[in-house]
Order: sequence, then structure tokens, then C-alpha cells
Amino acid sequence: MPASAPSRRAVLAGTSATAALTAVPCLPGRALAMAPAATAAPAYRWRNAVIGGTGFITGVLFHPAVRGLAYARTDIGGAYRWDDRTARWVPLTDHLGADDWNLTGVEAIAVDPTHPDRVYLALGTYTQSWAGNGAILRSDDRGATWTRADLGVKLGANEDGRGTGERLLVDPRDSNTLWLGTRHDGLLKSTDRGATWAAVTGFPGSPSATGQGVTFLVAAGRILYAGWGDGDGTASAKNLYRTADGTTWEAVPGQPSGTAAKVPIRAAYDRYTRELYVTYANAPGPNGQSDGSVHKLCTLNGKWTEVTPVKPGGTAADGSADAFGYGGVAVDARRPGTVVVSTNNRWAEIDTLYRTTDGGRTWTSLKDTAVLDVSETPYLKWGQDKPKFGWWIQALALDPYDSRHIVYGTGATLYGTRDLRNWAPQIRGLEETSVRMLISPPVGEAHLISGNGDIGVMYHESLTASPSRGMASNPVFGSAAGLAQAAAKPAYVVRTGWGDNGNGAYSNDGGQTWAPFKAQPSLAKDAPGPIATNADGSVLLWVFVHWDGTKYPAYRSADNGATWSEVTSFPKGATPVADPADPTLFYAYDTDTGTLLASTDSGRTFTARATGLPSGDSQFKLVTAPGRSGDLWLSAKGEGLHRSTDGGESFSKIAGVGASECLGFGRAADGADYPAIYQVGTIGAVTGVHRSDDGARTWVRINDDRHQWGWIGTAVIGDPRIHGRVYLATNGRGVQYGDPV
Repeated sequence: MPASAPSRRAVLAGTSATAALTAVPCLPGRALAMAPAATAAPAYRWRNAVIGGTGFITGVLFHPAVRGLAYARTDIGGAYRWDDRTARWVPLTDHLGADDWNLTGVEAIAVDPTHPDRVYLALGTYTQSWAGNGAILRSDDRGATWTRADLGVKLGANEDGRGTGERLLVDPRDSNTLWLGTRHDGLLKSTDRGATWAAVTGFPGSPSATGQGVTFLVAAGRILYAGWGDGDGTASAKNLYRTADGTTWEAVPGQPSGTAAKVPIRAAYDRYTRELYVTYANAPGPNGQSDGSVHKLCTLNGKWTEVTPVKPGGTAADGSADAFGYGGVAVDARRPGTVVVSTNNRWAEIDTLYRTTDGGRTWTSLKDTAVLDVSETPYLKWGQDKPKFGWWIQALALDPYDSRHIVYGTGATLYGTRDLRNWAPQIRGLEETSVRMLISPPVGEAHLISGNGDIGVMYHESLTASPSRGMASNPVFGSAAGLAQAAAKPAYVVRTGWGDNGNGAYSNDGGQTWAPFKAQPSLAKDAPGPIATNADGSVLLWVFVHWDGTKYPAYRSADNGATWSEVTSFPKGATPVADPADPTLFYAYDTDTGTLLASTDSGRTFTARATGLPSGDSQFKLVTAPGRSGDLWLSAKGEGLHRSTDGGESFSKIAGVGASECLGFGRAADGADYPAIYQVGTIGAVTGVHRSDDGARTWVRINDDRHQWGWIGTAVIGDPRIHGRVYLATNGRGVQYGDPV
């Protein structure tokens, strides 16, 4: 992944801070005569447009007592259960809605070895002041249904340390007792299967507002061990504790110290040899690690032994320092002394898995003989000739019923093998993309082009298979920043994004192949933002916004990106919108002042039209109705939905729409004279995805309470060729598309 691209996680942290609405003045203007009403939802079938993974898999957990049962957690995209019969991951948390957006990150998973149908999730994405508290979900049917218990503390599934071990544990001595390790609030305990929680008194770790706190909880027989992430590496600062009775905790004697053993990352217990294996690094990860080690503790006599496969700090083949930490660890439940560990943050020599069959005396690198088959998810080549073995490898699991079945998570997928040599993504059903932009072309092979966090732009020639071309290349972007298609010339598509080899590109074949702009403004490398092309593709407007939110002027090109000139009258940071019918018209909505500006000279100058509109939120969105000049729709979150039919000279507020997050258009219903409208928002008291076939006079909700996907206010668009089909951008559950049943 290009180092220069800010991940969707960084962007989410910035946008989440603005999620809470502040009061703004009511829009002056007229309300439409007829208030929309939400009617009974028609039956819709919702599926993912297949990409395959694309996000950080932070944990994988095989059930120790049930063959083929496993669970996976992600940093922002929820939890999954493996269905061995269909060889697919089944999403378990899609029922969480917009109000619970902070619960889509999974801090930890726990299973009950003696009750195979029980599973527990610790949910909470951020610990910042603007994020809500965490919650525990518990299920008696493997996640088909859940009971929720809200916590009084915050959890941080998308913060540093998210790839450490499971912080949630069922006590091996009592299935009603659960333990939860937190980042800033110490150790918690429940004696009623997670319904209520209380702080554990006497736990030695001293939590802080900025620390890692508990990094893992693991049982070694009937003894519980807790990793502690806030030590400084000195011998006096302990980072591993244990309890034999569930009441009295003590530091484990003789534990390793030093920079290479500063933070315990994960632990696994070999019940045959009675040895606890612990991986360490000098930082919690997934980034920032440059040292680490592996140690084992003989729980029978308390003896510690270092079994580090390769010590960090050597020289890589390119002459750079071979710096890294250690991450995942898994023991073979069938073969004593057989253990697998992973390196992490090893960018020079590339991360690997090491495997031992003799308790750590000798190790073999599985990467060295690995054959990677990514044909099912071609994007994993990242624009290169072949894929990497992985990065951010902290999730690692070994099937307790098959010694040759190993899976490990990366920053983009979950690889698996059943022969220790041939590896392929074991990712079907698990979609974690953070989607930012959507286009549904009116012609061509693909019905969908997506702009995404981390994986750039995708041309979806099929919705049921990962795009065969992988990431849009020439150049490759990390995260997409802009995506636009010329309304009257759909073969012409432009994109912008974060990359090391150019930040803007164009396509003359509808997004199948690309070429970089011949030139770009100097701002582009550090602040690529949205782009628009006018109706005939002859003019480009490119806006620049730094990842920290700093806004810059827009630039214009009338020669396909060969030269650029600043547009001083364009509001800084606004998103340019092209009129779909008149190539001389552009629009911009200044969210700082609540002003609609327009250009009638192909983007050279902009002047104000309507004023006094909702302001104060950069996520307000302006869209145009296809094929209609001057027909503008403004989604203003809690300030509702507004429409202009005169090119932005005046706006009317659509009555009955309590909130509008985003809006798009699709093919009109048979006999209708206006395109179908799709909206994420609130109609009356009903929040969800809605469709109107009569120009926003009436609405139907087309999703249901089982399909909510957290925060989905980024983008929605209908298919211009298929009435009823809609594409929805999610923040961590990929592109969802719905069809009427």
C-alpha cells in the first residue's frame, strides 16, 4: 500500500468528529405542497458487489471444540462467522445502524469451549471524546441473534494496538464469568455472561488515558494471563500478569524485559507441553514496530526461554535496516511443540510466518516456499506483477482439526493454506472496503465504478466477482479522492487520489484503462481532492483538500490535464458539480457560508446565487438530476433535503424529510417521467435507505433492520439501466447493492 495514502481509518477519524450535528438556522424558502410519506418497504435483496476483503483483519478465532467453526473480526467492518458448508464468511453485525456507527469496529471476540453455540463480541471503534461507549453482544446461536449490554467505557477497535490478542475471554472455570481488558479503564469482569460488568479491584496494571491497557487475555489451563501494553521495557515495569483463582493477580516472575519485549502482542498455550508462547514488539502496532521477540514460559516450573526465530535489526537485501516486530502466534492443538508466529511491520524484507515443530529450537519461514494464488482477488497485486506475502500480520490462527490449515490476516485480506505451501485468500463473503464514490455508467460493460479508501478505483465488470483488472493503475492510488464521468460522453472518466506516481488520471474507455494527467498542480501530491468534468468532457475542475482538512483553491484544465490554472472565485474546499446537460455550467456549494455558486463560463469564474442555506458541515452534498439542466438537490443532514429547479437561484425544502445524508438517481419506473430517487436519510420517523418514483412526493424504505451497515451517508446511486437497483457506499462493509425481489 502506498505509504503516502492516508488510510480510510485516518479519514474516518476526521469525519467522525463532525458527525454530531449542531443547530443551524432553518432554510428560508417555500416547502413543497405535498409532504412525503414513508410507506411499507418492498422486498429487496441486498448483496455485496464482490471485491474481497480490502481491510485489516485484526483477529481470527477457531472454535476449539467444533470442526469448521471460526470467527473473524475487523477494525471497522464488523465480525463474521465462517460457514464451512458454503466456504464463506457470514456477516454478523450488519444490523447495527447509523446511531451505532461506533460499534462497527470489533475490539475482541470470545467463544465458550464448553458451549459451542455461544459467542461474544466486544464492540467499540474509537476511544476519543466524540465517540460513544462500547458494548458487548452475546449470542446463543453463533451470532444469528444477539443480546446487547452497553458498557460504561470506550473501546478502540480502530486504534493503535487493534491487532493485538483477544481482550475478551470466557473463564475456563465458569462459563458465566467473562473478562474484558480495556485500553484506558483497566480490567473488567462479568459474572452473568456479559450482562453486567464491574472493574476488577487488585489488578496490578495502572490504566492511563493514553495507554494501551490490556493487550490480550488467554487461559493456560485454569490460569488466566493478561498482557499489559503500558510498560516501558524496563525490568521493573511488568507487562504480563496472571491469576490462579480469579481474585489475586500477580506479575509473572522472570518475564523478559528490554525494548524487544516492551509490549506483549499475543499469546498462545500448548496444552501438551504446558508452555505459553508470547510475541513481543516495541510498539503495539500495526505500524511503528522496529524490534520484537518471541518467548515461551513453561508453566510447570516458571522457566522462560527466548525462541525468537530471527532477531530484528539486521540488514535487508536492499541495504536498509531489517526492522520489525512480532505479531501473531498460534499453536497446533494436535502436535506438541508445533507453533507458528508472524513478523509485523517488516517492510524491507516483507513479513513472513515462521513455523517450528520442536518448540522453537528451529524455525522455517513459510514465505520462502509460498505459492500465492490471488486470481480470485486480482487487486492484491497492487498494480505489480505479483502479490506480497502480507503486511500488518497480527491475526494468525491454526485449525485445531487440521495441522496444515493455517490462516493469517493482512491489511487487505485473509490468506489460508491447507498444505503449508499453496496460499490463497480465504475471504469469500468478507467485504471491508470503505467506499467513498460511486458511478453507475449508462452504457458499457460495467454497471458500477467505485472509488474507495485504500484500494483506489475499481471497474466492476461483474458484481459477483472481484474486478478482473484489480485496482485502477497508471497510476495506482491508495485512497481515491475524486471520481467523475462526463454525462454526455460516458467513455470519459477521471479520477484523483493519493499516490506516489501522480494523483490524477483519465480514461477514454469508460474506466477500463487509464493514463495520468500530463501535468498537475503542485498541491496535488499532498492534498488531492474531488474532481469534476463537464458534460462533454472538455473541462476539468480539481479541488484540493489536505488530509488534515486544510482547504485550497480549485484549478481548471481545458486540455485534459496538460495545463492548469487557479480559479480564484471558487470556494475553497467545495466539491465541484457539473451540470449534466449544459457543458458551460458548473456548480459549487460552500458549506462554510451556506451559499450556492455557479459558473456559466465553463468553470472560469463563479458567482453566488442562493444564500442562507444550511451551513457548518463539510459533509453536506449537492447532486444534479441526470439529463436535466439546473435541477439541483442538496442533502443537508439534519437540515433536510432541498431542491432547486432554476440552477441554484432558489431552493425549496422538501417537506417530511427529517434528514438527508446523501442522494442519487436511477432508471425511472415504467410510466414515470422522473428518474427514481434514492436517499439515505429519515422520512418521517423512519431512518434508512429510501426510494421515490414520483419526484420525492412519496418514499418507500428499501432496506430493513437487518441490513443497516452502520454509517452509510457517503454515497448512494441508482442504476440508470435497471429500475430499482441501487448501489450503496458503506464505511467498512463494501459496496452493497439492492434489487427488488
